[in-house]
Amino acid sequence: MVAALAPDVVFHSPITFKPFEGREAVSTLFGVLLSTFEEFRYTDELDAGGVKALVFEARVGDRQVQGLDLLRFDDQGLIADFTVMVRPLSGAMALAEAVGKGLERRAAEGAPA
Repeated sequence: MVAALAPDVVFHSPITFKPFEGREAVSTLFGVLLSTFEEFRYTDELDAGGVKALVFEARVGDRQVQGLDLLRFDDQGLIADFTVMVRPLSGAMALAEAVGKGLERRAAEGAPA
């Protein structure tokens, strides 16, 4: 997935106000997400001329979550803008806690946040 990101990709998280910017920062976030989400699977795909929406289901700890990845592409076909939405609120809160801890752990190990 990292190879599909534009170098200057902007990632809008459902749990932070400020977006993650750049391939390296988003790649680090993806690493944390891969260790956070369990039973992750895409259930639906919607495509509308340069914009793709991918609906997913996953588990975060004991919380089931549903979400949507909204992808916008640049002229080279790379993901330029990546927005994620997650529900329900209890799942988003569990995700925020788990990702926060994962990013702190990565920062302590010297990985970029």
